[in-house]
Amino acid sequence: QVQLVESGGGLVQPGGSLRLSCVASGTTFGPNHMAWYRQAPGNQRELVARITPGGMTNYTDSVKGRFTISRDNDHKTLYLQMNSLTPEDTAIYYCKLDLTNWGLPYHYWGQGTQVTVSS
Repeated sequence: QVQLVESGGGLVQPGGSLRLSCVASGTTFGPNHMAWYRQAPGNQRELVARITPGGMTNYTDSVKGRFTISRDNDHKTLYLQMNSLTPEDTAIYYCKLDLTNWGLPYHYWGQGTQVTVSS
């Protein structure tokens, strides 16, 4: 059973930083595409950043230059370094793992971690 557990969220002042972590279990990690999403109250869940097995990354425009996604395959951990946070970054952040099994795509989500940016 694939499990993803996020941590690192919390309350931070505008301009501050947080680092989110997502630890995977129950599957190989290296070959899988990973991503961070977020969902603010009243909004749809949106893609924040994603990373390929080879380490290529891309970001939604609103976080470019402020957030960095990375992965540690040896420890099956996905990270999101968030700098220069603004109140608009307040949301529940989820990690997502995509894998293919017998030619079929599967998507797994963590339970989410709350990030609140407020003074």
